[in-house]
Amino acid sequence: MSTNEASSRRRFLSTVVLLSAGSTASAAPKSKPSEVNATEDLMREHGVIRRTLLVYEEIARRLDLREEKAPVEVLAQATRLMRRFGEAYHEKTEETEVFPRLVKAGQQKELVQVLIEQHAAGRKLTESILAATSGRDALTQPQPRAETARQLNLFIRMYGPHAAREDTDLFPAFRNLFDEKQFKELGERFEEQEHRLLGSNGFENARKEVAQLERALGIHDLARFTPSER
Repeated sequence: MSTNEASSRRRFLSTVVLLSAGSTASAAPKSKPSEVNATEDLMREHGVIRRTLLVYEEIARRLDLREEKAPVEVLAQATRLMRRFGEAYHEKTEETEVFPRLVKAGQQKELVQVLIEQHAAGRKLTESILAATSGRDALTQPQPRAETARQLNLFIRMYGPHAAREDTDLFPAFRNLFDEKQFKELGERFEEQEHRLLGSNGFENARKEVAQLERALGIHDLARFTPSER
């Protein structure tokens, strides 16, 4: 075989190998994204709640300005979302699935007690805020506006540290109570509960709803929160 023939043969074999490798890669099944585990589920729910708190924060700011019209409908929807998603679902999951297991294991007892008390305090604020949005002349007078702004700020002030302590202390301790198999089964049960209480796309629907509230207030553009040197 001549030198040119040998060189051509090597190039041909190299091309065949590359094409074969590309074909194999394209034929390989795409891996499914990993399932959301139980604590990750709780933490991303905190994300929806924190975004609702940003809505609360913007509304409280407007209520403190006399010339600003109170966005009553937006506040009512945000408060109903907090009650339905944050309290009746997320907090209920913590109270039935997370807190009792930690207490039974002798862990985080003091923290759990404070968290339970804060859940109760938050629900009282939610009911009061929601009541303030009812009626034709809701939040048109200075005193109700100031009181509702105060309650919104109380809720925000409480829930920031509340969620942070759960994310960094409570949920890791909770995770350590299970082996891998048990934790996977727990995640599946959390998902089933979400579907039962909120529908098949409960988290996604809540995320979309809070995004709509952000847009209604003009706070949907994340870039606006970037500090400017000017």
